[in-house]
Amino acid sequence: MSQQPSEENNSTPQKTARKRRKGKMLMVLGPAAVIVGSLYIYFTGGRFIETDNAYVQADKVTISAEVSGPVVSVSVKENEAVEKGQELFRLDDRDFVIAVEKARAGLSDVLAEITNLKAKYLQKTEELKLAQTDLDFAAKEFQRQQTLQAKKVGTVAQLDEVRHTFDAKQQQIRIIGSEIDQILSRLDGNPASAPEDLPAYKLAKAELDDALLQLERTVVKAPFAGKVSKLPKPGRHVSSGSSIMTLVADHNFWIEANVKETDLTHIQPHQPVRIEVDAYPGKEWTGTVESISPASGAEYSIIPAQNATGNWVKVVQRIPVRVDLDSSSGDQELRSGMSTTVRIDTNYHRPLPKLVSNCLSLFGVSENAQAAVQQP
Repeated sequence: MSQQPSEENNSTPQKTARKRRKGKMLMVLGPAAVIVGSLYIYFTGGRFIETDNAYVQADKVTISAEVSGPVVSVSVKENEAVEKGQELFRLDDRDFVIAVEKARAGLSDVLAEITNLKAKYLQKTEELKLAQTDLDFAAKEFQRQQTLQAKKVGTVAQLDEVRHTFDAKQQQIRIIGSEIDQILSRLDGNPASAPEDLPAYKLAKAELDDALLQLERTVVKAPFAGKVSKLPKPGRHVSSGSSIMTLVADHNFWIEANVKETDLTHIQPHQPVRIEVDAYPGKEWTGTVESISPASGAEYSIIPAQNATGNWVKVVQRIPVRVDLDSSSGDQELRSGMSTTVRIDTNYHRPLPKLVSNCLSLFGVSENAQAAVQQP
């Protein structure tokens, strides 16, 4: 029992010594930790640019019909995934079928007319040969009567009759020649030309092609793969160019990050980006900066801000930055408009303060060593 006080007396100085050693260590390590932390915060302060004003984007279009008419059938369901070229809905095509038949009949009429013109051309060329033969005979007969009249053998009446016949044959040749020219003008100057090369055929063929195109447009198909929404109801009459439904792509997503203009200083294309989507906590996507918008979001608004007023207040603008998602990153389904948080690594490091750099130089620290300090 008499040894307990002595043991307690011996342990008290040891505890005191340990506390003193811990205190000294804290006095050294504490400031050192503060200095190291401060240096880390200082050098990495401008490297990472983070914003939660960022959203998932995808190609999206408003589907409209290029012709007018009532909707007779809808081939897809709301929010259904569709492939490129898949039928979405169909319009009443009866008027367009009739237009196609009219155009086909018009083309057939043109072909028949071309065939008729070529037959007329052959007929007129034969008539021209016959008229030329008659003219040659009439010319000889007229010359003969002139000779007889000069010899006082023939009568004046006979000479006048022969002259009339000769003049009529000449006029007939001119008429036939004019008819041949008219036929040739409709055959584009070449009676042997193919129907497909003639203007009349081209016009009729174009009208048929246009009618077929309008008929084809009664079936509206998806321009790319995606998901459809806001579908029309059968029986609804739609006008050409009016909004009918929406198609949003379900692949090739990107992020539109609206970065403060004061944070754009060191952002460049091809810099790595990490993305967190609010809908999937704990999941991470990777990407790269593709491009920076040439104007702020306010410049694209319908009514841009007018700052030339007496009560103007400066507001930090947001510049859209497009971030391409890596195809291999993330295994969750994304949707256009989802909120995200992006963190851009600009790889920028703040330089040492001039005073610190001068002090290190006095102690013989080289510039390369100083640069190494700036790479946390």
